[in-house]
Amino acid sequence: MPGPVTDYQTLKDLATRIRIHSVESTSAANSGHPTTSSSIAEILSVLFFNTMRYKVCAPKDPASDRFVLSKGHAAPALYGAWAETGLFPASDLLKLRQIGCDLEGHPTPRLNFVDVGTGSLGQGLAIADGMAYVGKYIDKADYRVYCLIGDGESAEGSIWESIHFASYYKLDNLVLILDANRLGQTQATQVGHNLELYKQRLEAFGFNAIIVDGHNVEDLVKGFDVAATVKGKPTALIAKTFKGRDFPGIEDQDNWHGKPLGAETDRVLKHLKTLLKNQGQLKFTIPAPVGQVPKVDISNIKLASPPNYKVGDKLATRSAYGTALVKLAKSNPRVIAMDGDMKNSTFSEALKKHNPEEYIECFIAEQNLVGVAMGATCRDRTVAFISTFAAFLTRAYDQIRMGAISQSNVNFCGSHCGVSIGEDGASQMALEDIAMFRSIPGSTVFYPADVVATERAVELAANTKGITFIRTSRPPTTIIYPNEQVFQIGKANVVFSSNSDKVLIIAGGITLHESLIAANQLAQEGVQVRVLDPFTIKPIDKAGIIQNARQTANKILVVEDHYPEGGIGEAVLSALAEETGIYVKHIAIPRVPRSGTTAQVLNYYGIDAPHIAGYVKALIAKSI
Repeated sequence: MPGPVTDYQTLKDLATRIRIHSVESTSAANSGHPTTSSSIAEILSVLFFNTMRYKVCAPKDPASDRFVLSKGHAAPALYGAWAETGLFPASDLLKLRQIGCDLEGHPTPRLNFVDVGTGSLGQGLAIADGMAYVGKYIDKADYRVYCLIGDGESAEGSIWESIHFASYYKLDNLVLILDANRLGQTQATQVGHNLELYKQRLEAFGFNAIIVDGHNVEDLVKGFDVAATVKGKPTALIAKTFKGRDFPGIEDQDNWHGKPLGAETDRVLKHLKTLLKNQGQLKFTIPAPVGQVPKVDISNIKLASPPNYKVGDKLATRSAYGTALVKLAKSNPRVIAMDGDMKNSTFSEALKKHNPEEYIECFIAEQNLVGVAMGATCRDRTVAFISTFAAFLTRAYDQIRMGAISQSNVNFCGSHCGVSIGEDGASQMALEDIAMFRSIPGSTVFYPADVVATERAVELAANTKGITFIRTSRPPTTIIYPNEQVFQIGKANVVFSSNSDKVLIIAGGITLHESLIAANQLAQEGVQVRVLDPFTIKPIDKAGIIQNARQTANKILVVEDHYPEGGIGEAVLSALAEETGIYVKHIAIPRVPRSGTTAQVLNYYGIDAPHIAGYVKALIAKSI
């Protein structure tokens, strides 16, 4: 079988052609990053035409090696490399950054050769970690993972979270390439060309670190060959490079970041073309993937057994999350869970106890946690669930929004929501989590009322495209649903009603249960109200809300354990935006909360049953 390109001159010419493509495409777009693309030209040439094993006709073949361009602004070089493989015509590069063209300013999976969106720096290595973990421990396959990061983005703490993860799990199928071109956007990087310092840092984290000349194809080939022989630890190639390499008068100069070459374009292109030794069609064969990967089917995953609870008992919804994970994993072993060292609080430890191979501990490094899940779900290899305290997911918001850009199917479970967690205080209380996940494009936000609803929410999430979020509570709450209850995304459930209801109460989680207590108390006083459990906050059941509001004197009370902005109340108000004659009173946590018992804080912030009953009476008395 034909092998990789071992003719170093051909690899040099391919690097030069990648540079030419980068200059031409960014000049045509009149925007982009030709100089940072130039610094990685030899790296991409060696990776794509000598080292990596993949199918050009099927870029996302599951047996193929993976490549993540963490420094996504160097997209023109990546596009140029793929054009040289013959995947698409080089003429398409001249459409770079144009509306309607998938060759966007930074890579996204709209392209069939891109697994994840990159460009928000510091995130690619976590994704590569997830890919490599699945390859080594779950697929148990031969494919390797390569991640190219910039030296500027190595200042991001998330990069070092990911370096630590790769070392801890001995991901010897992972190669990190550090493009040390010395220059950031506005000035030199912190480390510059002190490559020994990078080497010492990476070795201290447990990497096999190799310094290479990033513009010497022979040096790069040898470095990647060595990496393939290293066992028990990941490898990093620290590549000394220069921004604007082979751009006369521009190479290694300040103030050229993110700029097309403008008036210098023709001069630079003329020089680059003189560097080509082979002017005609280059001959090469892409190395084929080695070995096979297991066939995977992650569609239509069901709970192995239905919920089994007793109405009236009390259990925390977070406990049902762990139960549901185990049931899903029994149905499909490709269901995996990962956590940020909160597994005994989120109950994800139930899956670890069931089968440790289906659980990944990511420790207290939430940004890396999210990235690992994104990588693990690439190419539909797993169904991944992430859990931690909902409040701690806020620090990974950038990774979550990039997950949506990456078309990732990642499921989040945030426990310990709201002030109802009590004594731990404001730092642990998630009061902005619904707003955060509602803002993610294409997301689905579940707020299950009890353990039955939680199990079904987990099941639905496993089969839902895009980012999903399940909000679970710390305190035990009453089981209100029978085990056979059917739940649907975007479909609310009436959980308390009569034929003469005067107000519609909409609430979730702890406030739903407080609303039910209030409704029972009011009924004893002859005051009838209806209580609606939305189940999903996004999509909200617009039709159900309107129908029930019209049947309850057009008066709605929303009570939630969340800040006013972006929570249930604003979801309801948005659903009613084009309706007239419906009055909404919205009660939420108005300010940064403080510690106390659950009962104390619910009372202090006016979201307990006695307060809810008072709001109802005032609302009935109000004329609209």
